[in-house]
Amino acid sequence: MIFFKTIRWKNLLSTGNSWTELDFSKNKNTLIMGENGAGKSTLLDALSYVLYGKAYRNIRKPQLINSVNQKGLLVEIEFETAGKEYLVRRGMKPNVFEIYQNGNLIDQTARLKDNQDYFERDVLKMNHKSFSQIVILGSSTFIPFMQLTPAQRREVIEDLLDLQIFSRMNDVLKKKIAQNKDDIKELEYQIRLNEEKIELQKKHLQEFVANNKAMIDRKKERIEELKGNIKNLSENVEKLSNEIEILSKKLLEVEKLNKKMQKYGSVENQLLDSMRNVKKREKFFQENSSCPTCKQDISEELKTEKLSQAVSKQEEIRKGLEILENQKDNLRDKIERFNEISSQISSKNIVLTKINQEIYSNNQTIENLREEIEEVSQVHPEDNISELKNDNEVLQKRKTELNQLHSVYKLGSEMLKDSGIKSRIIKQYVPIMNKLINHYLSQLGFFVQFELDENFTETIKSRYLDEFSYDSFSEGEKNRIDVALLATWRKIAKMRNSVSTNLLIMDEIFDGSLDETGIECLLGLFDESFEDSNIFIITHKKESYDRFENKIIFQKKGNFSVMI
Repeated sequence: MIFFKTIRWKNLLSTGNSWTELDFSKNKNTLIMGENGAGKSTLLDALSYVLYGKAYRNIRKPQLINSVNQKGLLVEIEFETAGKEYLVRRGMKPNVFEIYQNGNLIDQTARLKDNQDYFERDVLKMNHKSFSQIVILGSSTFIPFMQLTPAQRREVIEDLLDLQIFSRMNDVLKKKIAQNKDDIKELEYQIRLNEEKIELQKKHLQEFVANNKAMIDRKKERIEELKGNIKNLSENVEKLSNEIEILSKKLLEVEKLNKKMQKYGSVENQLLDSMRNVKKREKFFQENSSCPTCKQDISEELKTEKLSQAVSKQEEIRKGLEILENQKDNLRDKIERFNEISSQISSKNIVLTKINQEIYSNNQTIENLREEIEEVSQVHPEDNISELKNDNEVLQKRKTELNQLHSVYKLGSEMLKDSGIKSRIIKQYVPIMNKLINHYLSQLGFFVQFELDENFTETIKSRYLDEFSYDSFSEGEKNRIDVALLATWRKIAKMRNSVSTNLLIMDEIFDGSLDETGIECLLGLFDESFEDSNIFIITHKKESYDRFENKIIFQKKGNFSVMI
């Protein structure tokens, strides 16, 4: 239940910059009087504005600001609901919308609409239309329940019976159903995609097996080709090695020849030394006639003999040198031929090295080819197919779960439709509503049989069982029906503890078509059926009604309305 306590406002319509404050809970009933334009109905706009951000009457929001001060519009209301104290402040120039719960400002989002939606949904728990049917019975913009469309009537009743939760649940469920459908479509797409991948993988597997066999065969052929090449190269290596071995053995004779050449050199040096000695003696005998040592003369015969011997000796040495040189030349030729053998050995070694490198390279290639064959043999594309099939099984299982969830959602959706749970609850309350309506009509002195069906279409019968419609009655009779409906809705709200409230405001209900009997019946109804309500009656009549505990008068003083 919402228990309204106080409301205050300033710079609203004809109200000036001073607070106008009204205590809702002080008296059981209060009469608000004043001439036309005095500002008595400003209470309705203040209440509607602070709670819903709009005027109760047909007034645009900018027009709510006092036209003299043109700023500082502010309305504050205090109420209690669900064991929590609330203070709401709303204003313009500057814009203000603050909700305090137990003295603490509630965190507010950036969007005013979101704050208002939260306030109506979670705090007030009724929209403006329901508020207008339960709290205020006005004469200006008030649309009686019987003049609402079937959809609007249902909206009011759903608020009364606290059935909006099912509508919100249905909205949430619709989003879940939409998401569920999207999830199922996405899963079906993934399943189809996997099935296509499986087919492609099967084709790929066939091609892969054929290609792999051909590839392995080519690599094996290449290995055999390389093995044959290695065999040929190995034979060449063996041949070259034999040739090098033979040539190397021949090179062993070079050392003997070199030693012989050294001996020839020694002999040559000896012959040359002998030649020098002979020439020296020859020169001695040519230049000397006596011995320098013993001083004896050298005879001509001795000189001639010695010189002849020297010439013979030189000739002998020359011939020996010539023979020696010829022998050296022969030896050099042999050594030269052996040097050619060494060159051949070097060339053959170079070729042998290249062949060995080629053999090594071929062996490496063979090893690489074998590794490639092993690697290709270990590749199993069917593993990808198995993995895709496993994925599809998981997806199918998830799809089954989502389809089951969809069935649950669909069942829930059927239950949350207007023809579902809400209809069953409304069906239970329709007889109670009809009973209350007819009870209040009889208290108001209007004796007809009024019935609403589950679609809130009325059937009205007189005591003679003649059928009438709402529009066929006089304005006073319509007024009685409106009051009976308002009293019924408040009673139902109290029973459901949904949008029940202590506050009831009737605007100019006495100034319309109710006659004196109707007014007396209405006041009697207040005493009997609204004992726990704080009732405010707004009227511009000057007559005084003694049955009211409190009386408030609005007057115009200068440009501003004041409350007395």
